[in-house]
This record gives sequence, C-alpha cells and structure tokens, in this order.
Amino acid sequence: MTAYLERSGYRYSRTTVHKYMNKELGLHSIVRPKKPGTKPGKPHKVFENKLKQNFTAEKTNQKWCTDFTYLFLKNGDVRYNCTIIDLHDRSVVASITDRRITSDLAVRTLQKALDSQPGSRKELILHSDQGSQYTSKAFVEFCESAGVTQSMSKAGYPYDNAPMERYFNTLKNECTNLYEFRTEEQMYQVVEEFAYVTYNHVRPHSYNGYKPPFEARCA
Repeated sequence: MTAYLERSGYRYSRTTVHKYMNKELGLHSIVRPKKPGTKPGKPHKVFENKLKQNFTAEKTNQKWCTDFTYLFLKNGDVRYNCTIIDLHDRSVVASITDRRITSDLAVRTLQKALDSQPGSRKELILHSDQGSQYTSKAFVEFCESAGVTQSMSKAGYPYDNAPMERYFNTLKNECTNLYEFRTEEQMYQVVEEFAYVTYNHVRPHSYNGYKPPFEARCA
C-alpha cells in the first residue's frame, strides 16, 4: 500500500500507513484455512537444482518457476491453482485452476505458457519442487518433447522456490482470502483477473523497482 501511495504522489512511512489502515479504517489480517493433505507419488525422475536460489534472469523466457497452491470455495471444497512466473520480471505467464492436483494440470499450464510466449523454448529452464506432478513420466516427457530443461528444489526446502511462495502469498492475501466463492467459475475468473490484470499490469513489485511486471517486461 505504501508503494501504491508513492506512485500516486503521496509519501508516507509504512508505520503511518499501517496505523491508519489498522486503527482508523479497521482493516485486519485474515486467517487462512488449514492446508489440505496430499499423498506423495513415486517419482519417475528427479532433476538437479540448476537455479541454486539465483532468482534473476538477464532476459525474458530464460528462467521460469512453477508450483501448485490450494484455494477454497465457501463450502470448504478445495480447488488447485498451477502458476508459472518468469523470473526476469516476475510476470505470470500462465495460470490454471482446476479440481484436482495432477500432472495433467501441470502439463496444461506449461503448454499455456509456451503458447503465450512464442520462441520461448530455447534454453528455457523450468524450476519446480519435487512434487509428484513434476516428477511424473507424463510431465517429464512433455518437457523433453517441448525442449524445456527441468530444475528442481531440494526436497522439503521451499526457499529454493521462493518467488513462487511469494506470488501465492500475494494471491491469497490480496485476492482469494478477500472473497467467499460460491462457485468454482467465480473463483476461476477472479484468480485469472488477478494474475493477468492486477498482478501483471497494476500492482507494483519491489523486484522491479516498484514497477508492475509487465511495465518492467516492456522496458
């Protein structure tokens, strides 16, 4: 919020902004629902960590990160979002939400990303965790056929995929936790609008000197 105000010509400290949001406007944090459990699958193939926490990229479509997160409908049903971001400017290049967390969802998200970025397959690294969806035969073979080089975090070490953790925190804190989704269609639309419009084109990002990702991408 401090960055939003500064871009509009108003300069206030974070402490001042927090005081007015908390005490004057009565705005408080939202407690997230408990994360649903998942069963690990047997990996077809695990890849070395090629990023080693180097989350910078000299050009677009050089290093992508991907992961899944869980989202809740009002009735408690769970939906799963798979997102891919470009480390060059932190822009979302693909996002799909569905009912099941599967290798097919991972494949469809990567295909969507590749289709949206023509010529992106040369020397492209896709970094993920060691989730069964990314180590599955179907996903590994798809990456090989598409010319995408896989990279993976150390097992149980989320810091190796920190940009994805940060994006999903932002998605939940600034979007999905503010809604009570009665239908999955409503959820899907809101999540896509946040990713492709609000996050990519409107929201300032500290990594880009507080420029939105798309503005930094086109600079």
